[in-house]
Amino acid sequence: MPVPVPSGPQTLESNPLNLKKLNFRSLVVSAPNKSFDPVEVSTLAPEYLDEQVAIALSAIANAANLDELKAVRLAHAGDRSPLALANREIGALPPAAKAEAGKRMGQARTEVNQALEVRSAELEAERDALILLTERVDVTAAAQSSVRGARHPLTTIQEQIADIFIALGYEMAEGPEIEAEWFNFDALNIPADHPARTMQDTFFIENEESGLVLRTHTSPVQIRTMLNKQPPIYVVCPGRVFRTDELDATHSPVFHQVEALVVDKGITMADLKGTLNHFASAMFGQGLVTRLRPSFFPFTEPSAEVDLQCFACRGASVDNPSAPCRTCRSEGWIEWGGCGMVNPKVLIACGIDPNEFTGFAFGMGLERTLMFRHGITDLRDMYEGDVRFTRAFGLGG
Repeated sequence: MPVPVPSGPQTLESNPLNLKKLNFRSLVVSAPNKSFDPVEVSTLAPEYLDEQVAIALSAIANAANLDELKAVRLAHAGDRSPLALANREIGALPPAAKAEAGKRMGQARTEVNQALEVRSAELEAERDALILLTERVDVTAAAQSSVRGARHPLTTIQEQIADIFIALGYEMAEGPEIEAEWFNFDALNIPADHPARTMQDTFFIENEESGLVLRTHTSPVQIRTMLNKQPPIYVVCPGRVFRTDELDATHSPVFHQVEALVVDKGITMADLKGTLNHFASAMFGQGLVTRLRPSFFPFTEPSAEVDLQCFACRGASVDNPSAPCRTCRSEGWIEWGGCGMVNPKVLIACGIDPNEFTGFAFGMGLERTLMFRHGITDLRDMYEGDVRFTRAFGLGG
């Protein structure tokens, strides 16, 4: 049976046992107090406001740096500060009381904010003075020598080789690093089914059908030279080449070669051998010689591998266990590059009559030559950009 709701005004005290059943809309609500004195609200009392201002001013004065002052600003002038919370009480006052309370609150907050600004300016001045003191530059102190880099040894050795051959009457020749297959393979008598033309050895531009590759050797420069220049031809071609090799101590997908090409009347293998011996002596020391071992290259016939006499032991370690050589492993010779007489098919492809002219060509890697000259054991040292490596060659930038 429902409990009847009393007909008269109700308060919580009049029905303490049935609070859930009370009709709160019938509770008695006091009318606005027109004569309410804001002094009676504790948070708006002058004594309370003066106390909060004093606390804030003390905290501001004790702030040792800008970070501490920032924390004080939040605590005493922020949205949750005692003065900000007291300011919210003004909205509940009757109109007649708001003006006096607002004036009193405004004075308190203004005093705190002004103190904050003054202290902030003082701390900023102290910070700037400290920065000037600690970061002062003594212009009378002796300057420290900066570590300078050096020209890369690959660049230097390339120029040295060019100087050797220019002194012999050769010309420098250059070509693009992105080549058509015809220049890189076909004109050099490298057939379509040659392994070097597959994706395993060659970087193709876009795909194999594009007909463009990153050159795998500097030999295309020889083709371009023979197409644009009539014999006699004496050129040296240094440059960067690309192959799909893994980067390790002796291989790199990007490396450098130097090749030489001679096309003239009456050129023989003897001319090739004499040129290689001169080149070896100029690079590694007087008296060094080369030897040729039979080999095969599609663009030369006959072809040979070039071995360099060991510049460390000069062959003295061969069959001499008491004086082993780490450079040549006591073999007396170091593999250097490849060479041969220009294949007549290559001459014909470039419009040169092989019955009238003959020629030779040779090429070797610049990195290998540099490793031989300076005892470098890891090819990667040349590519890491470490200034300590380049400065060891003593050629300042």
